[in-house]
Amino acid sequence: MGKNILICDDAAFMRMMIKDILSKNGYNVVGEAENGAIAVEKYSETNPDLVLMDITMPEMDGIQALKKIKEKDPNASVIMCSAMGQQAMVIESIQAGAKDFIVKPFQADRVLEAVKKVVG
Repeated sequence: MGKNILICDDAAFMRMMIKDILSKNGYNVVGEAENGAIAVEKYSETNPDLVLMDITMPEMDGIQALKKIKEKDPNASVIMCSAMGQQAMVIESIQAGAKDFIVKPFQADRVLEAVKKVVG
């Protein structure tokens, strides 16, 4: 039984790319969100094993969404996705409870390595 994953990124092609990598490797994508506010809602609805969260998004960024999800579920597993040069935000997200982070542009093996490390 594959693990359930929620993908949050404001770019539809990024969500599609991640979904493709995960689906081909036996994971179930249970939801997608284009901003942090929707991510928080979808987290409650889908109760995923893992969230892949973009840091920079409109309405509510990934770090705010991470904090809200962690308030609701302290055991939530979240991997942050960031563009190069966002070190300060990556550090802040790890301090807020993110389990790992992956850097864009994504390498499929790095995405899978991070996912396996966090949810097996």
